[in-house]
Amino acid sequence: MPFTFDPGEGAVSPEAIANPPVFDRLRSAAIHEGIVRDLVHGLKYRDRTDLAPMMAEWMIRAGDGAVAAADMIVPVPLHAFRLWRRKFNQAAELARFVAKHSARTYRPDVLRRTKRTSRQVGLGARAREANVRGAFSVPEGLRREVAGKRIVLVDDVYTTGATVTAAARALKRAGAGDVTVLTFAMAVSGPI
Repeated sequence: MPFTFDPGEGAVSPEAIANPPVFDRLRSAAIHEGIVRDLVHGLKYRDRTDLAPMMAEWMIRAGDGAVAAADMIVPVPLHAFRLWRRKFNQAAELARFVAKHSARTYRPDVLRRTKRTSRQVGLGARAREANVRGAFSVPEGLRREVAGKRIVLVDDVYTTGATVTAAARALKRAGAGDVTVLTFAMAVSGPI
């Protein structure tokens, strides 16, 4: 969770200490409110893919060196049916520009969404976890390419962490050495 001040190198949030995540670190460019929410919704629901390059630049800066150290940039995938309905994956658009602007390798193929899930909007934390449990996998033929690698996993918004946790778990099972989650926005409840 965000700090209200810069606590210095190596600081870990109380939430991460109490409930250690599957991934190694999480970085978000902004809090999901006001204009930031408008940008996310513009990209995700109004086909404003022209916003992705600017959003990616913010994400790279928020990554605090994780992008520069990454072996590959991997988007959280959509299920094929949802991709067909939406026509594009907002996480893939962000990841593509993060990779392009940082000269890192873009790998949308190493993580697949194998289970069709319900929309996460409106679900509580436990329901979100159950919804995405087992939803992701690394194809058998690509496990060697993931093993030991430093991966930046990109999504648009971090809400409860259920989606990126399930995705990171699949990458870790395939042998990923380090998984940094990078999102454009983080939803927080209450004051920061």
